[in-house]
Amino acid sequence: MKRPLSMLALIAALSLPAGRLVAQDVKRDVPDSLVSKAKISEDSARAVALKRVPGTVEGVALAKSGKTRLVYTFKVQRNGRTGVTDVLVNANTGKVIAVRRESTKRRSTTRH
Repeated sequence: MKRPLSMLALIAALSLPAGRLVAQDVKRDVPDSLVSKAKISEDSARAVALKRVPGTVEGVALAKSGKTRLVYTFKVQRNGRTGVTDVLVNANTGKVIAVRRESTKRRSTTRH
C-alpha cells in the first residue's frame, strides 16, 4: 500500500524527540562530544531555563566551564522586553547557575 509523501513526512516529524519541532532559526553550538557527557538533556535544560526566564530561546550552546563542569547557555528573548538574557544551566545537575541580561546599548566603534 502506497502512502502519500505528506503522510510519511508527518510520521517522521512525530518520531522526533519532544521539543525538536522548534524554529530552525535557533543558533546551536552543541558539540556531540559534549552531549554524550552531559547528564541533563538539552530539552530538560531548556525547560529549566524557560521556567526561570520565560520567553523564546534564540540560541543555545554547550561548553566546558573549568575542568569538569558542563554548562548549557540559553539566549532567551524575554516576553515583552528588549535585549537578550543569558541563562546558564549546569548540564550535570540541571540547576540554574546564572542569569545575565545582555545590554541593549551598542558601543560606538567610531573614534573622535
